[in-house]
Amino acid sequence: MTTRDPLHDPVLAGDRRALARAITLVESTRPDHRDRAAALLDGLRAVTQAQALRIGLSGTPGVGKSTFIETFGLMLTGQGQRVAVLAVDPSSARTGGSILGDKTRMDYLTRDPKAFIRPSPASSHLGGVARRTREAVSLCEAAGFDVVLIETVGVGQSETLVAQISDLFVLLLAPAGGDELQGVKRGIMEIADLILVNKADGELKSTARRTVADYAGALRLLRKRPNDPDGFPKALAVSALESSGLEKAWSEMQSLADWRRANGYWDATRAEQAAHWFAEEVRAGLLAQLDRPETRARMAEMARDVASGRRAARAAAVDLLEMLRGA
Repeated sequence: MTTRDPLHDPVLAGDRRALARAITLVESTRPDHRDRAAALLDGLRAVTQAQALRIGLSGTPGVGKSTFIETFGLMLTGQGQRVAVLAVDPSSARTGGSILGDKTRMDYLTRDPKAFIRPSPASSHLGGVARRTREAVSLCEAAGFDVVLIETVGVGQSETLVAQISDLFVLLLAPAGGDELQGVKRGIMEIADLILVNKADGELKSTARRTVADYAGALRLLRKRPNDPDGFPKALAVSALESSGLEKAWSEMQSLADWRRANGYWDATRAEQAAHWFAEEVRAGLLAQLDRPETRARMAEMARDVASGRRAARAAAVDLLEMLRGA
């Protein structure tokens, strides 16, 4: 009989410290930790079918993502929801650790017993999503959280990978003139379910309304997606500072999620995401083979041969792949 991992029951019970330790485990690159993490995830998956609402959140630097998440999170916990925040921060080039530390910028939410905040280093992974964020989301679901907010590093086309681990994708933008539309990549606009123009307060309120109109017009020019009801995607004005527009935004998120569940898109999307990450794990495993000392030495030797003209690049690559196939 297989022994349960010591973290299994505490995570299921919603213990936040156990959840933090479990996420540390899945983020580890040590082979023994990877084996233990896989066993823990499989064990939790076997006993729970819980599905949280996964909301991907991205936005331009300085737009107020942390302030929005704290205010939005406190609103949700005030309604009885349990909220987990996975904040993928830029990484330190020296230590590989998270350097912004979103916890320090969400002081009130950090102290809320219904909330859990975890900064994770993005490392070198494209898309602003830490490689193991998907597994961290699964752990949060097993721990009984109702909503998981996945905050990514910044805005850009590579950020679209967050759509592969979320049910809804929210793009947070600041009030600006119409010319600023040129600064937002088309790719990220095409996957956004909701555009929230933050800082719609004080002197910026009228500017925010104009910005919402600009983005609403831009969204109407995009090709309609089959997994959207009429009216989506849409743009709304919010103010995290004044807590205005957040109830409306949450209502729209719930409405879209309910429609997708009722029309079969929710399960189909999650199945596609699972297949995507299976393929990514296979690719990562193949690339990991290139990082072994003997493989690196052989690649360096072949690279010298190619650089000197003694061998063709394609022939050397074929030989290296044959060597890996026989390993």
